[in-house]
Amino acid sequence: MELRKTQVAMPVFLAIMSLMVSQVVFAEKYSGSMSPHDRKLAEMQALKASLVRRNLPALVSPPPTPPQAVPGPRVYQVISYGADPTGKLDSTDAILKAMEDAFDGPNHGVLMQGINDLGGARIDLQGGSYLISRPLRFPSAGVGNLLISGGTLRASNDFPVDRYLIELKDESSKLQYIFEYITLRDLLIDCNYRGGAIAVINSLRTSIDNCYITRFGDTNGILVKSGHETYIRNSFLGQHITAGGDRGERNFSGTAVNLMGNDNAVTDTVIFSARVGVMISGQANLLSGVHCYNKATGFGGTGIYLRLPGLTQNRIVNSYLDYTGIVAEDPVQLQISGTFFLGDAFILLKSIAGVVRGVNIVDNMFSGSGHGIQIVQLDQRNTAFEDVDQVVVDRNSVNGMGERSTVARGSVDGNGTSWTVDFNPVLLFPDLIKHVQYTLVAREAGAFPLHAVRNVSGNRVVVETNAPVTATVYVTVNQGV
Repeated sequence: MELRKTQVAMPVFLAIMSLMVSQVVFAEKYSGSMSPHDRKLAEMQALKASLVRRNLPALVSPPPTPPQAVPGPRVYQVISYGADPTGKLDSTDAILKAMEDAFDGPNHGVLMQGINDLGGARIDLQGGSYLISRPLRFPSAGVGNLLISGGTLRASNDFPVDRYLIELKDESSKLQYIFEYITLRDLLIDCNYRGGAIAVINSLRTSIDNCYITRFGDTNGILVKSGHETYIRNSFLGQHITAGGDRGERNFSGTAVNLMGNDNAVTDTVIFSARVGVMISGQANLLSGVHCYNKATGFGGTGIYLRLPGLTQNRIVNSYLDYTGIVAEDPVQLQISGTFFLGDAFILLKSIAGVVRGVNIVDNMFSGSGHGIQIVQLDQRNTAFEDVDQVVVDRNSVNGMGERSTVARGSVDGNGTSWTVDFNPVLLFPDLIKHVQYTLVAREAGAFPLHAVRNVSGNRVVVETNAPVTATVYVTVNQGV
C-alpha cells in the first residue's frame, strides 16, 4: 500500500515542479522583448498554469479514514474459561462461569416482561467434548435471545440420576415465563445412563435443533413442562445407540420426549430406542415427520402415547411408526393422518371414562405380517365407549392387517323377502350404527316391491320386502358422524 502511494505521489510532484520552472524561465527570457499581444498571451498561460497547480492536490487520494470500531458479537468460548475439550477433566464449573457471564452480559432491551434480551449472545462449546458432573443452568430466571451450541456434553459417573445435563428452570422465580428464545443447537448429549439430557420448564419459544441425545436413564431424554412453544426439530434420540433389531430391545426403558405442556412441536425427528417415544400430556401439540422405532409394541413399547383423556387436541401427521404404535386415552379432538404404520403397528383407543369424540384417523398406510392384526383397536377394560361422536376412521390403505373403519359399505344378493348385511368384520365400535343408507335393485322385470329397513343392531342391517323378489341390496353405514 505504501509503495502504491509513492508511485502516485512522485509523478504529481514532478509535474508541479516542471510547471513552476517553465513559468519562471518563460518570464525571465521573454518579458523584456515581448509585444503587447505576446505578453498578454503569456499572462494567460501563466494563469492557466496556476489553476492547474491549485487543482493538482485533488488528484492525490487522501489517506483512508480508519474504520470505526464495531463491537463484536458476544461469544463466550468455554475453553477460555478453563473447560477441558478432551473430556478428561470436569468442565462443569468452567461452563457454568461462561453461562454466568452471558447472563450478566449487555442488555439489549426486554422480551416478555422480566426477561432481558441478551442480543443473540452465544456460548460456544468450540467442538469439544466436556465432562459434566452436575446440571448446567443459569444463575436465575429472566434472560432470552441466547444460543448454546457446537459441542458434546457427557455426564460423569456421579451425575445425579434425577437431574438433566441442561436445565432451563428456576423454582424460585415468580415470572410468568422464566426464559425466552433460548436455542440449543448442534449438540451431542450423552447422559451416561445417569439422568436426562434437557429440561425446559415454564419457558417460552425454546428451540432444540440438530441435537443427538443418547444414553439417558429410566427418565426423559427431553422434558418440556409448562411454558409455550418449545420446538424440537432435526434431532435424534435413543436410550441405546442402535439402528434396530437390537438384542436388548426388550429392556429399553425411559421416554425420549415428554411433552407436559401446550403448543409445542416435534418435527423431522428420529427416536430409535426407548420404552416410549413421545409422551404427550398437554394440548395443541404437533408431531410431524417423526420416525419412531424405539421399542416394538410386541415387547411392550409405545411410539406415541397421548395421556390427556377428555381433551386431547393434538395432531400427528406425516410420521412413521415402525413396529411401534399409538395409544390415546379417551381422545377428544385428535388428528392422525398421512402416517405410515409398519410391522403390525396399530392405533389403540383406550377408554378411561368411555369418551371418544372429534377423532380423525384418515389417509394413513398400514403394512403388516398377514396375521390379521387390526389397524385400530379398542381397549375397553375400564369401561365401554358410550360417548362416541364425530369419529372418522376411513380412507386408510391396508396391507396384511385387519381393516377397521367407522364408515362401511356392503351388498348382498338374494331371492326372498329379507336381506342381511353384516358389518362386524369392518366396523370399529361394536353394536353401533348411527346412519344407514340403502338401495334395493330388483332383478325381475316389472317387479316393484315395497321395502324398508327392519332392523339395525349388532352392526347388522336387515332390509325386508313385502313380497319375494330377486334383488341386490346395497348398504352404507356410519358409526361416528
